[in-house]
Amino acid sequence: MSNQPLVIGPDGVARPYIGGQALIEGVMMRSPHAFAAVVRRAGGELVVREEPMADLRSGRRSWPLVRGVVALVEALKLGSRALRFSAEIYEKDLDAAEGGAAAAKASQPSTLSLLSLPILALTTNEPELPAASPAEKGKSLMTVLSVLFAIGLFVALPQALAAGIGSLFSLDLDVRSPAFQAITGASKMVILVSYMLLIRRLPEIYRVFQYHGAEHKAIYTYESGEALTVENARKKTTLHPRCGTTFIVMVALVSVVVFTAIGPLLPQLGVGKLADNVVFFFMKLPLLPFIAAITFELQRLLARFAKGGPLRALLWPGFLVQKITTIEPDDRQLEVALGALSIALGREQTKNTEPTEDRSYENYGALLTRAA
Repeated sequence: MSNQPLVIGPDGVARPYIGGQALIEGVMMRSPHAFAAVVRRAGGELVVREEPMADLRSGRRSWPLVRGVVALVEALKLGSRALRFSAEIYEKDLDAAEGGAAAAKASQPSTLSLLSLPILALTTNEPELPAASPAEKGKSLMTVLSVLFAIGLFVALPQALAAGIGSLFSLDLDVRSPAFQAITGASKMVILVSYMLLIRRLPEIYRVFQYHGAEHKAIYTYESGEALTVENARKKTTLHPRCGTTFIVMVALVSVVVFTAIGPLLPQLGVGKLADNVVFFFMKLPLLPFIAAITFELQRLLARFAKGGPLRALLWPGFLVQKITTIEPDDRQLEVALGALSIALGREQTKNTEPTEDRSYENYGALLTRAA
């Protein structure tokens, strides 16, 4: 059984949890025992990859706090694998572009957009504990890059900025002080918002953010108990409480509280400002899984119980940043998200555990016929 409670819709019906992630020209959806990725090629056809997944969400993996760490690692592994699949399809279309290699080279993604792919696996993926595929063993390169990129962007750089601000204004702040942690937290938020606003301007990333919006709309349609049609999905909001963007925002806020609480307990080494900052950075690293675990439990609790009332205000920082990372999709993008959701649900309902080859469908109608 999944450690994720069943989703109770407005109609009172309990439904299996479905999570998802935006891909390059596509969407991945996962159910408790399967995942499906749908990518639209340049010619309009839809390429589908679907797999059964062994449920590893039991025993110690499902314990509170432990499941938060496992969820982040497993979600990154699955999300990175799905991103690689969509990137392969995208590269095939570039290679086949009219005009040959010259046209393909002209259409290549920018360096910044390529560097953004690992962080997209974090911001567009829901930090829920997925099952694991037996075919995916060990840590992928993209998973490692995602972790290193996130640590550099959201841990090292904000602390360096806080130290720089303290030096610039002669604040003489101790790295363990609440004021230093508050400045570090504010720096994290500035970096996050600025980075997302920057990459949103890139055409390739803009479309990924549209597919992110399509993913949320499709999941909302499912959770509402409505028919999985483009018309129903079009009316839904692009903001979702379980979004990876919200998770990252909450990690930034929770880290301020945690490091402020434990800062006075850490030893004062007195080896100089620069050395103190370096030592404190390495002291913080072992605590990152603990912070992720706390954030996972907090987001999970708020997503379940803060659908209305004052607790919902705790989700608004994440919703505000989601307004950057989710963009209103067009109908063709909604078709991709709904197609991936329909296939994942089909596997979940039929308990299909047979592996399948990647398949292509001429249009959305043909895909729906398969999903049915």
